[in-house]
Amino acid sequence: MELVTGTAATRREDTRHCAWCGRRLPDSGRIGRPRRYCAQPCRQRAYERRAAVQRGGLPEDAVVLSAAELADLQDRLFQLRCAAEDIATAAADGATTAELGRLATELADTARDLERLR
Repeated sequence: MELVTGTAATRREDTRHCAWCGRRLPDSGRIGRPRRYCAQPCRQRAYERRAAVQRGGLPEDAVVLSAAELADLQDRLFQLRCAAEDIATAAADGATTAELGRLATELADTARDLERLR
């Protein structure tokens, strides 16, 4: 007997995140349309942002960041680059496998934090 996996089954196995705040969405196990937001306040903020974009004449896929959000994003990108440079330096200096593993874990953690843009 052959097991057939459809697109819907594959999507349920993927980790989903809130479309507004980026938090991980719990697996509801429900059938039907998957959740996009973790809570009503996130849904409301997303609606407000969409309405503001429409009123401002910006394209639907425009991303609007405040100066503080942009500065935070730039700081986190700098941290990511520094973590990658630390690994390259450690490898060139002959670091142990354990040390490289620790640095790689830090790099992955920094990248995971960067995935949350809001």
